[in-house]
Amino acid sequence: MPPVTASAEVGRPAADVYAYVTDPARFAEWQQGVVSGRMEPDEAGRPHRCVTVRKVGFTTRTTTAQLLMDDPPRAWSVQGVDGPVRTQVDVTVTPTTDVASRVTISVEFQGRGIGRLLVALLIRRQARREMPTNMATLKSRLESTSGPAG
Repeated sequence: MPPVTASAEVGRPAADVYAYVTDPARFAEWQQGVVSGRMEPDEAGRPHRCVTVRKVGFTTRTTTAQLLMDDPPRAWSVQGVDGPVRTQVDVTVTPTTDVASRVTISVEFQGRGIGRLLVALLIRRQARREMPTNMATLKSRLESTSGPAG
């Protein structure tokens, strides 16, 4: 199946947009259902894994994703490594002017076991419904701050 993709034009420089959208500690500010997030370093101290805690129904679920690409301020990608539904998230930030950027987020889901059914019946539909709202919140938060997204 094709990825679920959403884009937004943001009135902020690409570096600011990239820093905000790829910081898991900020995910709860603009993504529905996210409780918290953090990057975990590898042995050398470089960002290695993205750990996100989401509210799912009446409980919380922690997922871990391997950092595949970190190319500031242009591209970021992670791939889920645990659970019945593994998500690949690709973020692209393209400068449109010195003070504006286009951010595009694509999400692909891979179900394992019961996760196949969850992806087909629930997860993709929920992502298609939430992503436009998440992008609008992301845009609003970025454009309402005056300095770097911080």
